[in-house]
Amino acid sequence: MRVSIYRSIPLAAITFLSLSCNKQLIEEPHSGLTPQYFNTAQGFQSGLDAAYAGNRSIWGTENFMTMTVPGTDEFKSGGGGNNDFNIYSSSFDASSGWVSGIWNACYTYINDCNGIIDNGPTVTGLDAATVKQKVAEAKFLRANYYFILVRFWGPVTLNTHFITAPSTSATRAPISDVYNFIIQDLKDAIAGLPPSPVQNGVLPGKATGAAASHLLAKVYLTRAYSLAKQPDDFQNAYTTAKGLIDNSAGLGLALLPDFASVYAEGNEASKEVLWSVQHTPNLTYNNNSNELNFHYVMGYENFPGLVRSMAYGRPFARVELTRWMSDTCFADKTNDTRYYKTFQSVWLSNSADKIPKVNGVPKYALGDTAIYMPGVDVSDADIASIRYLLVPPRNYTLQLYPTMLKYQDSKRASINDPSVRPVIVYRLAETYLLAAEAAFNMNDNASAAKYINVVRGRAAYPTGNAATMSVEPAEVTLDYILDERARELAGEQTRWLDLVRTNKLIERVKLHNSDAGVNIKDKHVLRPIPQSQIDRTITGDKYPQNPGY
Repeated sequence: MRVSIYRSIPLAAITFLSLSCNKQLIEEPHSGLTPQYFNTAQGFQSGLDAAYAGNRSIWGTENFMTMTVPGTDEFKSGGGGNNDFNIYSSSFDASSGWVSGIWNACYTYINDCNGIIDNGPTVTGLDAATVKQKVAEAKFLRANYYFILVRFWGPVTLNTHFITAPSTSATRAPISDVYNFIIQDLKDAIAGLPPSPVQNGVLPGKATGAAASHLLAKVYLTRAYSLAKQPDDFQNAYTTAKGLIDNSAGLGLALLPDFASVYAEGNEASKEVLWSVQHTPNLTYNNNSNELNFHYVMGYENFPGLVRSMAYGRPFARVELTRWMSDTCFADKTNDTRYYKTFQSVWLSNSADKIPKVNGVPKYALGDTAIYMPGVDVSDADIASIRYLLVPPRNYTLQLYPTMLKYQDSKRASINDPSVRPVIVYRLAETYLLAAEAAFNMNDNASAAKYINVVRGRAAYPTGNAATMSVEPAEVTLDYILDERARELAGEQTRWLDLVRTNKLIERVKLHNSDAGVNIKDKHVLRPIPQSQIDRTITGDKYPQNPGY
């Protein structure tokens, strides 16, 4: 299959060849460059840069956020969100541009990775050690792209070499073949990459052995629940995650003492972060920019005392937390400090003109509280007695709910600009939770509880009771692990994939997302194959659509 298109990648002002399955497109690359360019030192490096930059077309985009966050037990659509994904409506089908955007991006940049890997043995002007590392980086990136594809769509086309000619035929490989390919790529990557992201001058966002090990553990764990499962998948997931945890001190890695520090601005290359997708302050070079600073922001500017501001963000209101998330998952807001470090609870008035008045006297002053969301229930009498807007969870609306704070960006050039912050993709806290999940599935609840309690112990800092936060082995269930992942990883573009991995999507959406529970069906554990892919496969057998679409 040839699913990528001619594209311009604004890195070093170089345009690369990608190929299309549209037979009407000419084969000649627009820039006049040929695949042989990958055999030069400049072309080899620039191709790898392009493969890295491709992640900006996924992580942080509205496409990927919409495909991973709403329509789960954690989040539903806010007033500005795409409700088709949240409620699994009949309008969510193969024609969706959200779906084709991720599909096309993955295959486009897989081809860049293939160009690096195929041309490694023949590239000139680089020493063998440099080539080995760059090929390992390309394999890590290729594994990431294929892991996205196989989780969203199941059997997918497996392009293992650089495409140099357009084609109008395509087939789908079994998921067993795709997983085997990903796992081998990651094993090769681990052998060729620098081990740590925080040692020996490794640049932020570069592939490392630690990141590849984390991803390998996650791949084993995901395959273990699938039809392609192997008898030792849970064991391999556990061994791989445990190995990274056991070696973390020597790699300079550790959980940060304070959960709030993990997503603090400027801290995206901390010792907890295993891999992140980098962005640049020059938005011209950011491809599809990081818009996560928009999506979780509620419509605060529609309420008294407040106007749009740099501090509170651009209120796209794409997603809001579910009542289950606010009331049940985060029921303990005393010892577990993560709720108030994840969600905003106070908005201070920033507009004197919008402050309401009683008998001509402002109800509060500029800089005083305009909205307070305590995250717990309060009485109607309390609400009526307070001069500002007091909003308990029962009064949340599509425009009025807690803003998630993880992606706020105060350094952007203007109020309406997207974020230039790196997007954290993998971090060590998740490694602990992967180890716990694998241990649980091997009936080792003691180890599962041990790893969960490391994460929960950190969550009690500095005012919570860590002993109260501790979970006993007998309390560990798969649902408990998913609850803990929600508390730790809320909004981090992984929830839909987590629920699909554990075969819990339909059950938990029906239980905890009243908007989505009515329509969700068995078919929704996969996304529809883009109609554009099906239409362009005109030679040989028709490209198969996923069941039910």
